[in-house]
Amino acid sequence: MNYDQNSGIRTWAKEDRPREKMINWGRQQMSHAELLAILIGSGTRHKSAVDLARGLLKAVEGNLKELGKLDFQRLIAIHGIGEAKAVRILAALELGRRRAGAEALERQKIQSSRQAFELLQPTLGDLNHEQFWVLYMNNANKILQKGPISKGGISGTVVDIRLLFREGFYCGATSIIIAHNHPSGNKTPSAADRKLTERIKNAGELLDIKVLDHLIITEQDYFSFADNNEL
Repeated sequence: MNYDQNSGIRTWAKEDRPREKMINWGRQQMSHAELLAILIGSGTRHKSAVDLARGLLKAVEGNLKELGKLDFQRLIAIHGIGEAKAVRILAALELGRRRAGAEALERQKIQSSRQAFELLQPTLGDLNHEQFWVLYMNNANKILQKGPISKGGISGTVVDIRLLFREGFYCGATSIIIAHNHPSGNKTPSAADRKLTERIKNAGELLDIKVLDHLIITEQDYFSFADNNEL
């Protein structure tokens, strides 16, 4: 159906309105724009919520991963997306990230670099700055705790190794997996990455906490020091 951009959603046939369509046909039948329009809630004087949603998707070339990278300031800079609409969109995107992370965490036991990547990618993959995370695990490789140790700029972050292992002692970890993201999309370790990995590995040996792997995470892929025999 071709919608008249100068008409509001209330003037459309009831079965064509996004909320009614979801109720009657289910969420799987909805387009990206229609789902986004439900979050946006209302349009402007000259544009419906679906029109605004289409404009927002056009700004990211229809790529939902790029949509997930937008922050509050970039959202409200888009015409028709005010503070309330931006907050609703960000809340929905964050729930999506947490769901993806929770699905991976349900396994609890990390047995491969791929599992660790799937757990961390929803959080680290979309960031436009570097963050350094640690998975703290017990003897059975079950996760006791996970979280960030530091965050930095586009090309680097500073890691306090004392803080990293202090958290390990607090939760009783016997092994860890460390990870950080490369916003550039290049998963190749830098010389600084390799040096930091060696320092953390050596500290872990002294403290009897084994470093199982170091992952470098990008939006779609990862590098594993353990898989590449560099640990």
